[in-house]
Amino acid sequence: MAKILIIDDERAIRSTLREILEYEDYVVEDVDNGIDGLELIEKNDYDLVLCDIKMNRMDGMEVLSEGLATKPDLPFIMISGHGTVETAVEASKKGAFDFISKPPDLNRLLITVRNALDRGNLVTEAKVLKRKVSKVRPILGSSQPIAKIKETIDRVAPTDARVLITGANGSGKELVARWLHEKSNRSNAPLIEVNCAAIPSELIESELFGHEKGSFTSAVKQRIGKFESAHGGTLFLDEIGDMSHSAQAKVLRALQESKITRVGGEKEIDVDVRVVAATNKDLLKEIEAGNFRMDLYHRLSVILIHVPPLSERKDDIGLLTQTFIEEICNDYGMPPKKISEAAVDALKALPWTGNIRELRNMVERLIILSDKVITDADVKAFANPSATAPATNGVAAAPRTDFDQFVNFQEYKDYAEREYIKFKLEKNNWNVSKTADDIDIQRSHLYSKIEKFGLKRGE
Repeated sequence: MAKILIIDDERAIRSTLREILEYEDYVVEDVDNGIDGLELIEKNDYDLVLCDIKMNRMDGMEVLSEGLATKPDLPFIMISGHGTVETAVEASKKGAFDFISKPPDLNRLLITVRNALDRGNLVTEAKVLKRKVSKVRPILGSSQPIAKIKETIDRVAPTDARVLITGANGSGKELVARWLHEKSNRSNAPLIEVNCAAIPSELIESELFGHEKGSFTSAVKQRIGKFESAHGGTLFLDEIGDMSHSAQAKVLRALQESKITRVGGEKEIDVDVRVVAATNKDLLKEIEAGNFRMDLYHRLSVILIHVPPLSERKDDIGLLTQTFIEEICNDYGMPPKKISEAAVDALKALPWTGNIRELRNMVERLIILSDKVITDADVKAFANPSATAPATNGVAAAPRTDFDQFVNFQEYKDYAEREYIKFKLEKNNWNVSKTADDIDIQRSHLYSKIEKFGLKRGE
């Protein structure tokens, strides 16, 4: 039910408007001056404000300006007994939804109110959809390392400084990159992501810089690269430590000159791109080993942000777990399950080598396999495979598999094959070429398996 605030210094007008709106089942509050009205707007959530223009203690236009500064999406309908075209235009310029004259015409008033409320609902829905599409979830946690990361993002995001994000797989590097873009002045432009480890070395240059038609065998048409696609926005180079030497040299030139040249092309193309890079490797050791260019490292690392592993921020596990429970249960269309404090303590005791990604998978498993309340016994029974298993006669016991869940042998074989391929891909940082060599199958065959089992990086 919509909640409406009336600000007017005439008691008769306030009473009339309240009576009309309450008859239409709106929740109505009223106040006789702008100062008190602004206090109410700041403290409460209103769906609409009806505000007089000529008032004694504070002018209605001033209330409009300050009210929108506090609640930018709050619709204002301005009302006045001295209405002119100039007044209506001025109110619209200051952000008012509409302007009506006193005494208000009943039908016009109700239509304007409905339109304003519909517009407010559309704005809210658009914001929700934008959040869903952008998939920028909040950075969860109140531990000291996470507080430091949030502070750094707030300081760095509005600038164009390049950022190098380091941390283990699954620790949340991509989320940090997304928030650097979301809070930047480039947030309305695209965020283009490139996983350098997942692209074969022979294709990485074409992926980044594009290519001209006929520049190599399979180049049947011109292609725009990621640098051009990110023009005006942010380019996120994930797993930058796996980039080939030739691509590193071209990226360095692009950063130095803000120009790129497509593969097989001669024309230089200007690009305005902020580069954010991430890696799970120690790039200084990679430089010593000759695998990474020192000059590129210094170009990328204007700002360094290290995302700690989950084992170093175990105080955040409770909040993360509760959030994942709510999200996953909502996705499954079930009421959120409860989790005992003992279960949270049991989760904190696990090593979490797979970090937040592993925790989310574990929570999903617990939701599926446990009863209404997740207990510490559930955590122990369905503990993640990376947890240290109890040893028997000096030999670590393998994680137990519930064989009753498989209908037939083929279903079990598919399960085993999927888990094996997923393990190998994650071990090799989703480098498909390296994984194919590792398990001795053709790369095209591995791609088919990835598609068949619906495997995705970051699951």
